[in-house]
Amino acid sequence: MSMLTPPGMGGKYRITGNAYPRMRRPHRRRRIALLAVAAVVALSLAGWGTMQLIDVFTGGEKKAVAGAKQPDCKPAATTPAIPAKNAKSLPKPAAVKVVVYNATGRSGLAKQVANELAKRGFKIVRFENAPKEYDKKVKGTGLLIGAPKSLEAQLPVLGTQLKGAEKKADSRGGEEVDLVIGNAFKSLDAKKDADQALVALTRPAPAPSGSKC
Repeated sequence: MSMLTPPGMGGKYRITGNAYPRMRRPHRRRRIALLAVAAVVALSLAGWGTMQLIDVFTGGEKKAVAGAKQPDCKPAATTPAIPAKNAKSLPKPAAVKVVVYNATGRSGLAKQVANELAKRGFKIVRFENAPKEYDKKVKGTGLLIGAPKSLEAQLPVLGTQLKGAEKKADSRGGEEVDLVIGNAFKSLDAKKDADQALVALTRPAPAPSGSKC
């Protein structure tokens, strides 16, 4: 029996040789390796998530787009402006003859509106109470009435002074147009707004450009 064999042990438990047995656990190295790999993966995922958050809050996507190659855009050739429809045939306010009718229950309104239109350059023919067919029957701000040809001439020009006024043609043949003041009327549009609307009415529209930039 070897000197390494503990007392009382023999047979299959007998230890022979002159070296001590190795008492290390067989699976310890494998477990340590697995834990190390798991730690590396976890750190990698945490770092990737942090970078994504940084990109979101610092505009990483915008930087990527800014760094991308932009298309080579050259200014398109200048094209002539397209005249507004009937811009040349629109009359000046001084050439628009207006009859002002008051279809509301407020007295003196026709004279007040007529005086303001005269200050703005329109030619006032007369002002008076509305006839029975319109008296207290115009629910909107106003009604503009004229000959059929006035729908593309005098009435649009007069309409710049009262936004929302309805336009209507009748069988008359003259150049006079009517402004019938309705129940919803409060006042003519502010002069600066009316002037801008008049300019926009006669301003030529820009031609469409072929450039995609």
